[in-house]
Amino acid sequence: MSAGITLILTGALHVQIQQHLLPADGLEAAAVLLCKRVRSEKRLKLLCIDAILVPYSQCTRVRDHIEWPGKSLLEAVDLAEPDALSLVLIHSHPGGFYGFSQADMESDERIIPQVFANFEPADQSDVVHGSAIMVPDGAIKARIYDHKHQLTPIDLVAVYGNDIRLFWHDDYQSSQRPTAFSAHMTSELGRLTAAVVGYSGTGSIVAEQLARIGFEGLVVVDYDHVENRNLNRILNSKVKDASEGQLKVNVFRRAAATFRPDMHLKCVPTSVATREAVLAVAEADILFCCVDSEEGRFICDSIAAALMMPLFDVGVVIPTRRDKDSRLAILDIHGRVDYVQPGGSTLLDREVYTAASLRAEELAKRDPTAYTEQVKAGYMPGSLEQAPSVITVNMHAASIVTQELIARLYPYRLDGNTSCARTLFSLAEKEYEYFSETDFTTQKSPTLGVGLDEPLLGLPSLGIKQ
Repeated sequence: MSAGITLILTGALHVQIQQHLLPADGLEAAAVLLCKRVRSEKRLKLLCIDAILVPYSQCTRVRDHIEWPGKSLLEAVDLAEPDALSLVLIHSHPGGFYGFSQADMESDERIIPQVFANFEPADQSDVVHGSAIMVPDGAIKARIYDHKHQLTPIDLVAVYGNDIRLFWHDDYQSSQRPTAFSAHMTSELGRLTAAVVGYSGTGSIVAEQLARIGFEGLVVVDYDHVENRNLNRILNSKVKDASEGQLKVNVFRRAAATFRPDMHLKCVPTSVATREAVLAVAEADILFCCVDSEEGRFICDSIAAALMMPLFDVGVVIPTRRDKDSRLAILDIHGRVDYVQPGGSTLLDREVYTAASLRAEELAKRDPTAYTEQVKAGYMPGSLEQAPSVITVNMHAASIVTQELIARLYPYRLDGNTSCARTLFSLAEKEYEYFSETDFTTQKSPTLGVGLDEPLLGLPSLGIKQ
């Protein structure tokens, strides 16, 4: 079963909530999660953007029961009402019972109607509120109620931090996670959807890998058509595709049908900087950015923040120079993989793109010929190569970025994932360099958790056309 309803928390907020709900005294504690609702074609996502931690002193707390006054609930309502947020009331089960007790059921029957009643009268047909429990290892099980107080389990609670932690409603033991590369890993990936933005040198390889390791669904975004110069690096592309100017995404559609006919595939033949593409990517759980433009990375960065999605970005470059006899010499072969967790440092914070580089690219687009030449030379700046044979470098970088996802979902690194927010490699110098989240200065994102508010991503160009 795929995740039709998902509750999403940042790793940092999850740690804060876990520390409050599971103090050293071993007694139950409570909090209220404030969540932005994101409804798309097939899904409901609840983005947890803040939490009210109910003070211990205001509660009657024992090991298997808690009572707390309505003051904190009213505080949460006041914070939630202006943006029509959903509330999820969460408490701990210090004894480790990973489920809802009869007492929890009776509590919800009393409190959930009060939650709805505390909001100003309005059309609440689209509103949900919920309850959740947390056990000592941080696992969460949750459920929601609609305006008729009908209960629906939340299929997946996802925590995106240094590790990606997934808690499924139909799991009966919180601590059991699949082993990397196992059949259980494939089975779990068969409940998730990934989005790949950019289907060219690295993107075609990333999409192929994600399909073959078992993802239930893929959303692939690329506006471009196949050219002869692409044939040496886009998987599954053919001479006929270039001669007919076939869409790149259709190359993958054709190929995927031969080895993953069961996969739910949505191909979006537009720029990612379109309303259609943003709404399609919003359906996914995980985002891969494989573009060669500043604007593309800016949009992916913005989507990841707004939808609180983990973002994996990859890039390669082979700097060159000309010697005094005009002979081409390779200076290095660089690759970069960034893992961006919601609420952490963004690609902008890491200067993968900058405000200046966005302006420069926009200016270049006003001269289409110059811009096309700039993009064509993107792999090997300083050379005149129009079709550099870089598939080996692309394969290497694409494998690293896909492996980064597996390492986050199914941790196997001996020293953990904390030090791998960014990976740089130099094939010429035979070096790999790693950076942690603390190596970057994080600015508070104004769009974190805004969901699909209009205009999308705060950009007028993505608003609803009148």
